[in-house]
Amino acid sequence: MQIEKHKIQAHNQSLLKLHQEKYDFIAVGIKNIEDLLQQLMHFQVAIPSWALGAGGTRFGRFSIGGEPRNLEEKIEDVGLLHALNRSSGAISLHIPWDIPSNAADARALAAQHGLRFDAMNSNTFQDQPDQPLSYKFGSMQHVDSAVRKQSVEHNLEVIRYGVELGSTSLTVWLSDGSCFPGQLNFRKAFQHTLESLQQVYEALPANWKMFIEYKAYEPNFYSTSVGDWGQSLLYATKLGEQAYTLVDLGHHLPNANIEQIVALLLMEGKLGGFHFNDSKYGDDDLTVGSIKPYQLFLIFNELVEGMDARHMNHANDLGWMIDASHNVKDPLEDLLQSVEAIMISYAQALLIDRKKLTEAQQNNDVVTAQEILQNSFRTDVRALVAEARLRIGGTLDPLAFYRSEKVRQQLIKDRGSKTVATGL
Repeated sequence: MQIEKHKIQAHNQSLLKLHQEKYDFIAVGIKNIEDLLQQLMHFQVAIPSWALGAGGTRFGRFSIGGEPRNLEEKIEDVGLLHALNRSSGAISLHIPWDIPSNAADARALAAQHGLRFDAMNSNTFQDQPDQPLSYKFGSMQHVDSAVRKQSVEHNLEVIRYGVELGSTSLTVWLSDGSCFPGQLNFRKAFQHTLESLQQVYEALPANWKMFIEYKAYEPNFYSTSVGDWGQSLLYATKLGEQAYTLVDLGHHLPNANIEQIVALLLMEGKLGGFHFNDSKYGDDDLTVGSIKPYQLFLIFNELVEGMDARHMNHANDLGWMIDASHNVKDPLEDLLQSVEAIMISYAQALLIDRKKLTEAQQNNDVVTAQEILQNSFRTDVRALVAEARLRIGGTLDPLAFYRSEKVRQQLIKDRGSKTVATGL
């Protein structure tokens, strides 16, 4: 479905007067507003191909209708999101869920929508129909070298697809682990995993990054072979300069200080990227910022401070991606909300007076430090985000436009009410 530019212009015109009033109000107190807007305009969040259809739980899945039936329609859906918010300019694929039938055609279609291919994601947490050996008891950690070899070959295949699509990174998330004490030898599991990862790492193109994603538990509940950021950092350090840790916000134990983890990984030059989502209990994969918006802001505070300390480019030097499962919402509406929440937290972090915060920290002025952070968090920056979006051709209110144009109804009309997207 193509969004006609004249409809976006008409939508913006109807909201322009009120937007201008809100923007003028907040702009008065911001000295470097043009620099801030430029940073917002350049910041892009990759959309995962598997998040474009209805998700589900082990209890059931409820289709919403109009779900993308193939990779081409998934690219079109991300293009639709990007046309509305101008901040979703990349798509991340999961293989084998979204193997391109023709990489050149897929790349051309993505370019038509102003998209690039972000990190490629391998899958050794499921058994595929034509797969000779099972991952029931692990993949890269498996006691059987033939299973480990199969998992390595799959990752090499993913890299080949990524090269054809123009991607420059590979994300490896392993569900490997154990459910019961004594099920496996921890040291041997680590060594097997490292040896397997080394084989994949050696095949990386020179300009690629390898992201090692960790998770505390699930589907294994007693141990996980890459269970926390320390284990991921250990693997990445042993592998080499092209290997990094990837942080998924839902992959931590309750009350983990994610912002401190981010700060330390940045300090070590080993933070590779993010999977944004939100959670109440575990890996809930909920809409970004829907449960813990202050935590998201604190994470971005550390991201901005840490990246600036290393003279990194906010938009390009880390991988930014959403990872969510939409069980009760229209996935496209959910993704619009998530990108908006990310942009808001990023804008709030950019507003922080770093000089005053550093002074407060050096003087052990805890009250002032808290006030500085909370003042930025409590600032309504939605008009700043909307202004950045307006300047690069997006809609002032993407969600309102999506609903007023009845996009989901049109997708159902075009694709049918019983379609099921590949992936989650």
